[in-house]
Amino acid sequence: MLKPRDAVRYLKEYHPPLGGRQGLRLDFNENTVGCSPRVLRRLQSLTGEELARYPEREPAERLIAAHLGIDPTEVILTNGTDEAIHLVCETFLEPEHEAIVAVPTFAMYEIYSGSTGARVVSVQADASFEFPTEAILSQINPQTRLIAMANPNNPTGALASADDLIRIANAAPDAALLVDEAYFEFAGETMMPRWREVPNLFVSRTFSKAYGLAGLRIGVLTGHIDQMKMIRRNSSPYSLNIAALVCLPEALGDQSFIRSYVEQALAGRVALERELHNRGTKYWPSRANFVLMYLGAANKPFISAMRERGILVRDRSNDPGCKDCVRITVGAAEHNARLMTTLPEVFAQTGLQEKVAK
Repeated sequence: MLKPRDAVRYLKEYHPPLGGRQGLRLDFNENTVGCSPRVLRRLQSLTGEELARYPEREPAERLIAAHLGIDPTEVILTNGTDEAIHLVCETFLEPEHEAIVAVPTFAMYEIYSGSTGARVVSVQADASFEFPTEAILSQINPQTRLIAMANPNNPTGALASADDLIRIANAAPDAALLVDEAYFEFAGETMMPRWREVPNLFVSRTFSKAYGLAGLRIGVLTGHIDQMKMIRRNSSPYSLNIAALVCLPEALGDQSFIRSYVEQALAGRVALERELHNRGTKYWPSRANFVLMYLGAANKPFISAMRERGILVRDRSNDPGCKDCVRITVGAAEHNARLMTTLPEVFAQTGLQEKVAK
C-alpha cells in the first residue's frame, strides 16, 4: 500500500450535506432562482467544436479585470474560490509554517492549509462573533505565513473593517492575508485593490452566490502583480472548463439581474432579522445573504419541521462556538415570502419562541 503524507492522513475531512436536497434550498447560500437567462441561452448554444478545444482563460481574465477596475496582471480566474484558497496555500506555506484562521468560518481554509503540512492556528471569535482582530494579532509570529478569513464571514455574517485588515496585513508582512469576499455583493465593501498599499493582501471572489453559477465553479483571485506571478506558476492553465468561460461574459453583462436579486435578498434579510427580533430569538446581525440564529434544544426539531414543509436550512452545530445554531439563506422575494409564512408555523409547532426567549 502507498503511504500518503502525514499531513493528508490526519487531515480533517469536509463532508457537505449534499444528499437529498429537494425543496426550497435555503441551506447553502446559493442563488435561490438560478443564473441569468442570458447564461442559460449561452449554455444552450455551446457547439461540439467549442467543447473539443482546450479552454483559454486569458480573454475572460481581461474581461473580469475590466469589470473589477484592476489590471489583468492582478487577476487569475480559478475553479471556484476553493482553487483560489488552494493556490495561495500551496504557493506560500511550508510544513514549518503556521496559518491563522479565525473560527467559525469556511472549512476549506483549515483543510487546504493543513494539507501542506503547516500548523493551523484557530482563533475563536467570542460570543458576539465579531471579527477577533486583537486575538489574531496576538498569534502572529515569525512562522506565520497565511492568515485567511471570509469577509463577510460564513456562517456568522460578520464583517471585518478594512482598517483592521490593513493592521493585520502590516503586522504580518511575511504572511499572505487572504480575504475571501464570496458575499461581497450583499455587503458592498471590499479590500480591492488595497494590495497596492500592502502587497501581501489577496482578495478572492466567487460567482457561486449572487450570480447563481455554483455548478459552473468560477472564482477570482486578485492581488499584487509580483505575488500573482508566483500564483500563476502554481496554477493549471485549464482549471476552468469551456462552459464556465463562455458563460462568464453573459453573467457579467447582466448586472440588472444581479442588482435585482441582491435587492430582494437584502429585503429578505431585513425581514428575517426583524421576525427573529420580534420573537425574542437570538441571532447575529448579518452582512451576507443569510442569518445565523441560536435555537437551543429546538435546533433539530426546527430543521426537521422546515424540511417537512419543503424548506432546507443548515445546521451549523459542528462549527466552533455554534452549537444548536441554524443558518438560513435569503434570496428571491417569492422564496423569502414562503419562508416568512412558514416560520410562524414551525415556531408554533416546536414551541421555539417560549424556549429561546426565556
